[in-house]
Amino acid sequence: MHRCLVCGEWEMRTRLAFDRAIRGVLLASALTSIGIIFLIGLFILREALPALGEVGVGSMLFGTVWRPQIQQFGLVAMIAGSILATLVALVLGLPLSLMCAVFLAEVAPPAVHRVVRPAVELLAGIPSVVYGLFGMAVLVSLIGTIRVPHNSGYSLLAAGIVLAVMTIPTITTIAEDAIRAVPREFKEGSLALGCTHWQTIVGVTLPAARSGIIAGVVLGMGRALGETMAMIMVIGNAIIVPRPLTSNPLTILLSPARTLTGNIAVEINYATGVHASALFATGVVLFIMIMIVNSSAQALMRGRAR
Repeated sequence: MHRCLVCGEWEMRTRLAFDRAIRGVLLASALTSIGIIFLIGLFILREALPALGEVGVGSMLFGTVWRPQIQQFGLVAMIAGSILATLVALVLGLPLSLMCAVFLAEVAPPAVHRVVRPAVELLAGIPSVVYGLFGMAVLVSLIGTIRVPHNSGYSLLAAGIVLAVMTIPTITTIAEDAIRAVPREFKEGSLALGCTHWQTIVGVTLPAARSGIIAGVVLGMGRALGETMAMIMVIGNAIIVPRPLTSNPLTILLSPARTLTGNIAVEINYATGVHASALFATGVVLFIMIMIVNSSAQALMRGRAR
């Protein structure tokens, strides 16, 4: 009897020690992830300090001219290009993603869901260079046929369409999960009051899933802001602040532009000195923008959980 008690106590201690070891490994993994992000940010900031000190933070953030030959490193054109391309992508991609999520969560039969959901997720696995090739071969040619002066087809519109397709998997999957998480009692109560299925979706389900849908949209924005290769191939890479090509304000969509990521990728191979440091400063701005977007998404997800 005494031996059994000793064996049981030994087994319990072994289990507790194993649990503590696993917790330590998991904690180390989490701290490693945080440390990697911190080190990347610290490295980029260190490399950007020479440009920030010589050119000035204000001159870089609010300057409209980027000419490394004369030591001008204004980032307004690239910031505007990144934001406008992302907004165009959201305007085009959000309705499609939301309708797809509603279809998958509320309408599609199980057999159809098993086909459509993997197909949507497959879009996330296609390399961005393939999207860029499609944009160059098809979208740029189609947009170039629009009869507007100085319209080459390489434009914010082409970039926005490509980004919209690339953000569909992120927004759709998160929005579908948010819709499915709405308590069944909400839907049953609406239907019991005489509402149709569509009225229940619009008036009850979507408002209840609002925070999760917004979180998916914000994560899609982060995906769009960080895209590089496809943008280089379809946006034109002109270092100008996007503006309408005619008196029609909508022709701003046909303006070429350059994004922050594209600015780094295009020039980093031959940049030296302050020019290279300014490109790292571009990375700092992009890093901060994406951190703001991702932090907003996390805050929205926490709010939804509460």
